[in-house]
Amino acid sequence: MSDETLLESEEQPHLLLVDDDPTFTRVMARAMSSRGLRVSTAASAEEGLALATQDLPDYAVLDLKMEGDSGLVLLPKLLELDAEMRVVILTGYSSIATAVEAIKRGACNYLCKPADADDVLAALLTQHADLDTLVPENPMSVDRLQWEHIQRVLAEHEGNISATARALGMHRRTLQRKLQKRPVRR
Repeated sequence: MSDETLLESEEQPHLLLVDDDPTFTRVMARAMSSRGLRVSTAASAEEGLALATQDLPDYAVLDLKMEGDSGLVLLPKLLELDAEMRVVILTGYSSIATAVEAIKRGACNYLCKPADADDVLAALLTQHADLDTLVPENPMSVDRLQWEHIQRVLAEHEGNISATARALGMHRRTLQRKLQKRPVRR
């Protein structure tokens, strides 16, 4: 199926987008809608499964790491509803192990964040994932992954540094020093 076929079909294809990052979800949903898809969004695997049960999607894009069940747990449940559904796993924490696991569980592709709407659409429409390109040659550095994780936990604790430090198992002043540094680019 080509991009033109997707956009010219009589019935608008349905995409389920499941990601716990509200900003990413809003931007991606708008971009996919402008490319001719009808988009439903969910912030958790449980909410995504409930939406899929009510209105079966043709495509699904799942975040790997979310609160509660991960995208890898949701993936087989969606494929039980419709074995022909094309599912892409998105992650900011790419590894060969999770890429292989996603493909084994039935994902048609696996993308590393940041991915734009064109990347996601291409991944959904590709017949077979290229295992050599699933994990980028230059994945995020350990320092960048640490920065991203700290920011995520900090957001979960609504900016409370003491609560974040406890959740991360580090001293509050150590966390403050890490937060004062600029984020590593890659």
